Amino acid sequence: MLFSSAEFIFLFLPITLTVFFQIGYLGKYRLAVVFLVASSLSFYSWWNPPYLLLLVFSLIFNYLIGSCFKRDFKNILYKKLILTIGIITNLALIAYFKYANFFLSAFSDFLGINFNFKNIILPLAISFFTFQQIAYLIDAYKGETKEYNFLDYCLFVTFFPQLIAGPIVHHKEVMPQFATKSTYRFNSENMAIGITIFCLGLFKKVVLADNIAVYATPIFNAALQGKTPTFAEAWVGALAYTLQLYFDFSGYSDMAIGIGRMFGVKLPINFNSPYKAMSISDFWRRWHITLSNFLRDYLYIPLGGSRKGEIRRNSNLLITMLLGGLWHGAGWTFVFWGGLHGVYLIINHQWRSLRKYLKHDLQNTHWLDKSFGYVLTFIAVVTAWVFFRAESMNSAFIILKGMFGLNGVFISDSLSKKSILWIISLLIIAWFAPNTQQWIEGKDSTLDYDSNKHIQTPIESFWKRFKWKPNNIFGIILGCLMFFTIKFILEVPDSEFLYFNF
Repeated sequence: MLFSSAEFIFLFLPITLTVFFQIGYLGKYRLAVVFLVASSLSFYSWWNPPYLLLLVFSLIFNYLIGSCFKRDFKNILYKKLILTIGIITNLALIAYFKYANFFLSAFSDFLGINFNFKNIILPLAISFFTFQQIAYLIDAYKGETKEYNFLDYCLFVTFFPQLIAGPIVHHKEVMPQFATKSTYRFNSENMAIGITIFCLGLFKKVVLADNIAVYATPIFNAALQGKTPTFAEAWVGALAYTLQLYFDFSGYSDMAIGIGRMFGVKLPINFNSPYKAMSISDFWRRWHITLSNFLRDYLYIPLGGSRKGEIRRNSNLLITMLLGGLWHGAGWTFVFWGGLHGVYLIINHQWRSLRKYLKHDLQNTHWLDKSFGYVLTFIAVVTAWVFFRAESMNSAFIILKGMFGLNGVFISDSLSKKSILWIISLLIIAWFAPNTQQWIEGKDSTLDYDSNKHIQTPIESFWKRFKWKPNNIFGIILGCLMFFTIKFILEVPDSEFLYFNF
């Protein structure tokens, strides 16, 4: 069941909201939690019911491990041993279901022999709910999080708006909200804000992402078959996928946050206009924010971060990004994509170090330098996305050869003018339009977004006068937007969110 499917929009979501708030209105808060957990498990099992057993096992195991940390350990080694067992077990589950075929294939290729092994189906959301629980175990080990109630723990992990593709949440971010009685009572402001954010995300996914996808897929499929695209075709394919992924993931993130807000729960921001980034480190502060924070807090910093010199920092960055790439998918293209971003980050840090050495004021950068940073960062990101999308290293290099003009710089007769118009239009939206947080600014729509920390550009200042208000005008606009989106949903078959594959 997809957020963008008719059965979710017209059946599952309204029924779940109605029953949840009706139970809450009667003051049966624990029963409301039971209902929400049951609904979330039903939502998960919609795709493949047998894998519900894996999720339940993961819940029970991690809850028991986490509960061990409520004891006072006289020997700290026992405490570390329990944490190690918990982390290794979680990683072993991912390793088997997500990476077993990849590593066996690589091993057989290395030895030059042919292993026959069955194709293991990847359980939906295993990367997300596993990482979320690893973070919980580490936080519990440090004494930052405690959860002695299994029902509440199940709600923390399975709350369906964030279960399938994030955001990856911390216990301390979400569960205190469910401890507040007002969460269980219908709130018109929460509902209005939640529906607005959900509708914006739905529009991004169904109308923008799915429509631009038709210009990316044929070019990448042709490259997989060994066909060489022209310069224009390669750039159309790369940019179309760049925009498809942007609006697909941005749309999902908005929908998840919007649904959470309908329930009176504020989920952390996970997407903040990454294509407006001025540097690659800025990009990673904006793209998949909760995953970036996880990799920073639970991998990069424990490895030593930047505390042990530049060489160690650079190696830590590369290791973190390689593993981040592998987290996204079991394939060499994902590993290469992660490694490429690791190299980008190393170059970025070295450049900053050089500028500091030359006594440049990093807080007062000339507009020309900023413009160059925006363009260079975007081109670097687009180049890396080619590996992220391609199904093989060879097809990725075929696309890149076209982008670099090695297949000839000329306009193909088969190139659609409509594709160019779509790309230009979506680039304008991604670069110059306000994002959801900026448009709902002042309504405290998500956690971890402080508009005061965001430097307003002249364009964003212009858009600020049109920011959302709960009035009739915006209601009519949103209604028209929703009508147009629903029309697409009913006419076009459902398409999964791209991050469901990770």
